[in-house]
Amino acid sequence: MRCSGRSQVEGDTWDRQITAIASCCAGRTLSLIHEYREEAIPGKMDEDARPAFQQMVSDLLTNGCRTIVVESLDRLARQYDIQQRLTEYLASKGISVISANTNEDITAALMGDPMRRAMVQVQGIFAELDKNMLIAKLRKARERKKQKTGKCEGRLAFGEKPGEAEILARILELSTNGMSCRRVAKTLNEMQLPTREGGSWNSSTVAKIAARNRLVT
Repeated sequence: MRCSGRSQVEGDTWDRQITAIASCCAGRTLSLIHEYREEAIPGKMDEDARPAFQQMVSDLLTNGCRTIVVESLDRLARQYDIQQRLTEYLASKGISVISANTNEDITAALMGDPMRRAMVQVQGIFAELDKNMLIAKLRKARERKKQKTGKCEGRLAFGEKPGEAEILARILELSTNGMSCRRVAKTLNEMQLPTREGGSWNSSTVAKIAARNRLVT
């Protein structure tokens, strides 16, 4: 399973994907033995930038399982050339990839009948086209908003999401008192104040927030 952005990690994407995958497995009398999640991994990334994919392949080469089920081909990758490279690589290892939405054995289609291979290629091309059209649509929406309001917000800065204002105020208070970024991070961790992602603070993260507010120490 894969989602492209951090905002999707807490959404319903996992439930939707696993429901489709489980249904496909049941229809093919396959046992679902493990789930692999790629969180906030864009579909244009190849295997070198996908540790969950690498772990999955490593596991399959040692545990005897030889089947991967994805919700749809664009969950494997959105860009056609990456889809083809990954499926050909998996096929070379004797691993099959099945698309739950179409119930298609992708690797068999690519390596077998020329017509089926062409149909899978078309799926990949349209998945990439869909991604490019979405990007163009978002870009135009941002341009319209910028023309109307004079600005177009991207990712919200720290402090603009609910629950962050108090933590930001503490960062600014400590920074203006001459405390180093390293010490600020340590203080925030001691106070058990979380970062946006829920992890621990470090000096570089504090420095970025301080710089954004022109309070570099």
